Amino acid sequence: FALGVRAANPTATVQVVWTNAWFDPGKEKEAAAALVDSGADVVATGADSVAPLQEAEARGVYGIGYDSDGRRFAPGAFLTAPLWDWTVVYRPVVQAVHDGTWTSGDFNGGLETGVVRLAPLSDLVPPDVKALIEARAARIRSGELDIFAGPIRDRDGAIRVPEGSSLPDADQLTMDWFVEGVQGTIPR
Repeated sequence: FALGVRAANPTATVQVVWTNAWFDPGKEKEAAAALVDSGADVVATGADSVAPLQEAEARGVYGIGYDSDGRRFAPGAFLTAPLWDWTVVYRPVVQAVHDGTWTSGDFNGGLETGVVRLAPLSDLVPPDVKALIEARAARIRSGELDIFAGPIRDRDGAIRVPEGSSLPDADQLTMDWFVEGVQGTIPR
């Protein structure tokens, strides 16, 4: 998320507030309020409720949901959301189990596999920005754009992924550092 934000606005900052819950609308609403109180103009959530979107709308800022098209719950704030479709992975695995050909392995796919897609962009997103988002998503799906290609700096400015290399899947899944522009702490 932060890499995308900084690609659009290199001076933008992303604040992280942990709720330590996958579904606790009260905590998620409070976290959204805290972000808006600290100056956030977009609230993005990684939780499965629409409470942050509703708080964003009530407070007059934008919202990015998580795993559902939340526009009907916050039509004045909702921009889009990542949507997860694990059937892209599960169907072939189930078929391989059925056929007796399944083997264990890792999977770390995104837009390029169809596991992740974006909810339709709301009418709050200007047409020129929609075009930019759709073009970037197409570049990711085609493999032309690797969002984890270097240089990537950590929040202290140190290069973590050098120019000409990419953050390996295993390192993406175990990141214990924030990229440049992210404010907050990582619970230990």
